[in-house]
Amino acid sequence: MRVVFMGTPDFAVNVLQGLIDNYEVVGVVCQPDKKVGRKQELVYSPIKKLALENNILVLQPKKIRLEYKEVLDLEPDIIITCAYGQIIPKEILDYPRLGCINVHASLLPKLRGGAPIHKAIIDGYKETGITIMYMDVKMDNGDIISQSKTTILDTDNLESLHDRLSIMGRDLLLETLPSIIDGTNKRIKQNEEEVTFAYNIKREEEHVSFEKSSLEIFNLVRGLDPVPSSYAILDGLEMKIIHCEINDKKYPNNKCGEIVEISKMGIVVVSGDGSVVLTKIKPFGKKSMDAYSFANGISKDKLIGKVFE
Repeated sequence: MRVVFMGTPDFAVNVLQGLIDNYEVVGVVCQPDKKVGRKQELVYSPIKKLALENNILVLQPKKIRLEYKEVLDLEPDIIITCAYGQIIPKEILDYPRLGCINVHASLLPKLRGGAPIHKAIIDGYKETGITIMYMDVKMDNGDIISQSKTTILDTDNLESLHDRLSIMGRDLLLETLPSIIDGTNKRIKQNEEEVTFAYNIKREEEHVSFEKSSLEIFNLVRGLDPVPSSYAILDGLEMKIIHCEINDKKYPNNKCGEIVEISKMGIVVVSGDGSVVLTKIKPFGKKSMDAYSFANGISKDKLIGKVFE
């Protein structure tokens, strides 16, 4: 069975490695290399690195909807995608005899789109998981083949949930593929009435509004930890909020966003329904640090009463 894999970021690495260990991967398709940093050096994606380490042909079309012939020339029996990053054209979807299969990091039809792990935490989902599905021309719209669930813990952040789902994606795909190959797999239509979306995170969504509830702030911060990180503005400068905790104190006579206390845990800030404690931050132009050390370094008295925007 000739397998072509399409994917780009870290999340897809475990999935590709599982395929390499068990099947004949004849080609890998990923996004073009990106220029990074001040020197604008070209950096390979994690998937490209893994493919080259295993002497697998790598294709990097800028626009797959126009540059798909090389993929078809590989004569794949099956195409497997995971976080590829472009809409795949019908010409590719229709080619493999076993179909185009996608590994998606949510329990479809919930959280269709490019940021399902972020949004599962930010939107307060209690559970999420992996869906193996047939692809069609609409985004994450195809028939479901199999699913695996995991509980979202209060201790989870984007990184921990991402890493857990990546391994789950590999395992569920390898468990499901034999039934796809022999034609005994399920095909379950998605219920359109249950659809929710998880579009890529926009810059304005990273901003912490302290008028929101403590739980909403807590979920936003951990849903963007470690990257891109949430932020708020203090004294006209951006401060990244890496980690926070819900506080049990309320300050009904203070403004939302106001710094009301410095504790050993960190900086206490008024929220819409109570308060949160900022425990780890990254002030503008500085490295990440614990919030208590930051407060001690510039004098607690100067911070009390200031308001985050």
